[in-house]
Amino acid sequence: MKRLMFLCTGNSCRSQMAEGLARKMAGDRFEVYSAGIEAHGLNPRAVKSMNEVGIDISQHSSDTIDVELLNSVDYAITLCDDADERCPVTPQHVERLHWPFPDPAKATGTEEQIMEEFRTVRTAIEDCLATFFTETALTDDGSSE
Repeated sequence: MKRLMFLCTGNSCRSQMAEGLARKMAGDRFEVYSAGIEAHGLNPRAVKSMNEVGIDISQHSSDTIDVELLNSVDYAITLCDDADERCPVTPQHVERLHWPFPDPAKATGTEEQIMEEFRTVRTAIEDCLATFFTETALTDDGSSE
């Protein structure tokens, strides 16, 4: 089974949403983790936006990077420029990808406008994951199943 880790600054929004989406989309083909450069706690709006698509991340924890775990994954995907720049160096066997998304926690406006930003980021992550799982990572040779 392949291992995948999502990395972000605070492990509160984007990486948490990516972890939940990837677990649903990949099923038992991947072990999926997320971590942050820092641990900011799970953002309640991230939980709400994921509940809207039937994924419960309310029991996820906001964790900092475990370097030993990071060094054992097959794929490390950074979801913001800060994490991409500050992420520890990984061994050559870890394929690093960078998918920069805006931080929905920094959105301003009405509650509905803020939630719309969370939904937009969630959908963008889901689209990237669909491509990733279809084109890159479903089988050992990189072909789709």
